[in-house]
Amino acid sequence: MDRFEHRDGSLRAEEVPLSAVAEAHGTPTFVYSAATFRAHLRRLREAFAPLRPQLCYSVKSCSNLAILRLAVEEGAGLDLVSGGELHRAILAGADPSRCVLAGVGKTDREIAGALEAGVGVFNIESAEELANVARIADDLGRPARAALRINPEVEPGTHRHTATGRRATKFGVDLATAVEVFRGHDRRSRLRLCGLHLHIGSPIATTAPYVDAIDRVLELRDSLRRHGLGVEVLDLGGGFAADYVTGQAPPASTYAAAIVPRLRAAVEEGLELILEPGRSIVANSGVLLVRVTYTKESGGRRFVICDAGMNALLRPSHYDAFHFIWPCEVPPALVPSRREERPALPGLEEVDVVGPLCETGDYLAIARSLPPVERGDLLAVYAAGAYGMSMASRYNSSPLPAEVLVDGSSARLVRRRETYDDLVAHELAVPSQATPLLGALR
Repeated sequence: MDRFEHRDGSLRAEEVPLSAVAEAHGTPTFVYSAATFRAHLRRLREAFAPLRPQLCYSVKSCSNLAILRLAVEEGAGLDLVSGGELHRAILAGADPSRCVLAGVGKTDREIAGALEAGVGVFNIESAEELANVARIADDLGRPARAALRINPEVEPGTHRHTATGRRATKFGVDLATAVEVFRGHDRRSRLRLCGLHLHIGSPIATTAPYVDAIDRVLELRDSLRRHGLGVEVLDLGGGFAADYVTGQAPPASTYAAAIVPRLRAAVEEGLELILEPGRSIVANSGVLLVRVTYTKESGGRRFVICDAGMNALLRPSHYDAFHFIWPCEVPPALVPSRREERPALPGLEEVDVVGPLCETGDYLAIARSLPPVERGDLLAVYAAGAYGMSMASRYNSSPLPAEVLVDGSSARLVRRRETYDDLVAHELAVPSQATPLLGALR
């Protein structure tokens, strides 16, 4: 699952004690394991090798430049959803032609920037967007390829906030509309509509939703062919699950066993396949280190108050998501064999692990079984690599955490902790007097 393990009661990332990371860089801090990241990416590549897919790591899951460079060094392209992510991709050394650009609200500036950079495929969300991207491509004289995002109307079995393949959703178009969009596209444009894209949700811990979605998309491909419209690219998106609980997620080989047979013939005929994994690669590659600030009893409940909460890791309060939490330093007898809500160990107590923010919803765990902890103890929040730092906020004027990348026995700071000066830098760097905008205030 990952390279975070207790040895002699002390939690390590690969060969580095996390207590030493916290001593050097403070808390809250995200710590990533390079070996874990590489292992998950390689397993996906090996599992889907018969389909020769282009793996495009999902930047939104964890966008630190050091993480993106790991993906690029492993030969992956990148899945982008904004101009800012394109900027990061270029700084990380990615080849734009091996990147895809998605996003339901692409601005003209983002579209033009992606065209100028030479992004490989635009994933299109609507007929209106298709016309706009085509217009900008023609104006700039830049050829490009596009794939239309399809909602295959499957139930992914995930949280409602991350179920994106249903019929009524802000993303993509329904199956009935897809043929109309293809037929309405001006084939004289420099933007060539030649692909289908889907992303049905995340995290998805079973293969059935993918099988259903692929079957429906292949039927759509056949229907388009009957209208003389070819499909040369199929982007299956991502959404593969990660182990938040030990053994929760199927291995990459299980997903591949269900998907490969359905697409092998199409790939052999020349269909180009794209996958956009993110969570399944990086979630278990990271932990969040937090320090216990206070403990208290209130109304019959015990609270463990930490120096970060939803400002550093939003998923528990936003998605009701489970993240295993455990002290970094414990006696060997209190190291659980499984990461789960209630480990079968003696002497545990039920606590709410909460953050310092002025919100009742600011928590990392509710009614969680932990060994007794006290002020100053260091806790690790596991599987925090995906949608941790990328969703972190400065709420309550909380500086963003530091990020550290561990590779073997080395630990390198890859993002410094923000300072109070960082919080206000953009506000102090503007003119002190208001300036009328194009005479609007005359």
